[in-house]
Amino acid sequence: MGKAAAARKLASAAAYGGGGLSVLGAGLYGVLATEARWARKTIGPMIEHPPPDSTGWYGRGRPGPALRIALIGDSSAAGYGVERVEDTPGAILGSAVAEHADRRVYLRDFAVVGAKSSDLEDQIDRALPINPDVAVILIGANDVTHLLTPSTSVRHLAEGVRRLQAAGVAVVVGTCPDLGTIKPIAPPLKQVARAWSRRLAAAQTIAVIEQGGRTVSLGSILGPEFAAAPALLFGPDQFHPSAAGYRSLAGVMVPSVLAAVGVIEPDEDSLESLRGEGVLPISDAAIRAVQVPGTELDGTEVGGSRRGVRGLWVELRHRRRHPDTEAETPDEVDTDAADSSAASDDGPLAEVVDLKVAEG
Repeated sequence: MGKAAAARKLASAAAYGGGGLSVLGAGLYGVLATEARWARKTIGPMIEHPPPDSTGWYGRGRPGPALRIALIGDSSAAGYGVERVEDTPGAILGSAVAEHADRRVYLRDFAVVGAKSSDLEDQIDRALPINPDVAVILIGANDVTHLLTPSTSVRHLAEGVRRLQAAGVAVVVGTCPDLGTIKPIAPPLKQVARAWSRRLAAAQTIAVIEQGGRTVSLGSILGPEFAAAPALLFGPDQFHPSAAGYRSLAGVMVPSVLAAVGVIEPDEDSLESLRGEGVLPISDAAIRAVQVPGTELDGTEVGGSRRGVRGLWVELRHRRRHPDTEAETPDEVDTDAADSSAASDDGPLAEVVDLKVAEG
């Protein structure tokens, strides 16, 4: 079975409730089960204290109305292992979006260390009341290491994206990273983890785009620099990224998050063949995306139709990364709005109050 066919089969199994185990085979599933248990033992116990909470306001002094971002997912979204809030993916995302969109940003961090795709429902329940403009989802690695069947993972993710889209929320999903880069997973079983996680990423891509979201491939934890400098870009447990690694992770997501809220650089308005961009059937595009970290996929139309004989049409893009933004410490309250609207019941200050009430 080819890679594109395998990805289609996984996505189809998720849609119709199938097990999806045959994509890798029951034998390989058992091998991965043994390897996952060994890798978790090598990685060691979890850090007891949670990562800093990146929830708050970014872009002090910039105009409103504020963009609202819901950050959803696992430890890669929460920033497990870092000590400073400025080093979390949420703070990096919030600061960069505020700078490049020239807008205030309210980011709410719903991510939970250790979360799997089956935990997305609760996070989305909590995210919807803040009426986010965009939801950023990072999920998948724990599904592999905890042996959640791929079709089950994809089904939960697809349902989450469907709910967010139905509520008018744009969705950007960073797909499952390539676990073949993780140091505690030794060869030859490393190759099993790589195959599993890449096929899961491809199936996630198909499911997300079917539901109207867009995806960004995280691939080999965002590029060859991770393999070249693991001591720099992975934390002490050699499984979770370091502060520099989270900066690289967030940096590859920023251009797609900006595009999702309508902030697009003029030179990226159209597809550029010299950058390897183009329109492809969804399965082929999903496999290409897995192989090239940072690839964005989004649904499109060809001849007025979203779907061809080989499935949905998608735009494959390699958006340019923005220069690093110095991450801010988030404000708990939008003080700019409060200062300018203290006497108003229906201005930006009311928006702040509404958000606080929605947060509970």
